[in-house]
Amino acid sequence: MWDNFLFFVILDSAMTRDFIHINDFIILLEEARVDAVEVDSCFFDEPLIAVAFYGAGNVDLSVKYGQNQKDFHHTKGLTLSFYADERVEFKHTISPDKNLECIVIATALPNIEQLPNQEGEIFSELLEELVNPKDHYVEGPSFLMTPEMERIVDSIFSNKYTGKTKMMFLRSQITALLSHFFGQLASLKTGKIKAPEREKLNQAKDILLDNIDNPPSLSEISKQIGLNTFKLKKEFKELFGVPVFKYLQNERLTLAHKMIRNQDATVQEAAWHVGYDSLSSFSNAFEKKFGYRPSQIK
Repeated sequence: MWDNFLFFVILDSAMTRDFIHINDFIILLEEARVDAVEVDSCFFDEPLIAVAFYGAGNVDLSVKYGQNQKDFHHTKGLTLSFYADERVEFKHTISPDKNLECIVIATALPNIEQLPNQEGEIFSELLEELVNPKDHYVEGPSFLMTPEMERIVDSIFSNKYTGKTKMMFLRSQITALLSHFFGQLASLKTGKIKAPEREKLNQAKDILLDNIDNPPSLSEISKQIGLNTFKLKKEFKELFGVPVFKYLQNERLTLAHKMIRNQDATVQEAAWHVGYDSLSSFSNAFEKKFGYRPSQIK
């Protein structure tokens, strides 16, 4: 599978792709940073069931098949499951402020029943519409990653390992990511949060991320999304796994880590950018989250 995976690439930028085989899964890791807007287009060479995990890059995605097209403009933290055959085109529009960070875990339909550790049964139970597709492209469940899933994705793209050690690390992280995906999917299918309220909670998350250095208060967010403060606090934690402002702190520190790691900012500049006035408070919070000081990033 994917020996003849087709890429029609309009890129001469810092684009990297890694392929990893785990049992009957193929994992594609894509990463790109560009200085000007560029487009990357690809097709699969056989029908696949796949789950895509989007990192911090927030790249634009278009899915086109026949006369149909679906666009995704806010992919940061998105988990998207789908079935696609050879006629479906996936197009990423990459720009300087919207880099590409994407992990795709895929398997061919005939492999489903052969997957080990009851994984085939899990696919058939939780992704039934993909296992029995009725069109060239079928979109399955999609949701925003939990903080645990985001940390795994970030660790995959930031790891510095090489050779066999890198492959061992990636295999462990991909397995953990897929486990979290199915755990979250099962939780959403049995959860009590209704779709309209889940949409409002996603709006609250977007408000926090759009104002990461100076976020509004809980009451202000509550008014903007039309959900009372009690429900906002309770259901936000239920959906995303952490309280509202703990989520904000995690996002602040993750963004600061990325800025320092990519040498886009000094430690002081990164702290200011994500809303910390005190460098010592920033460093303490950073060490508590990552286990080392920001000055130790190499």
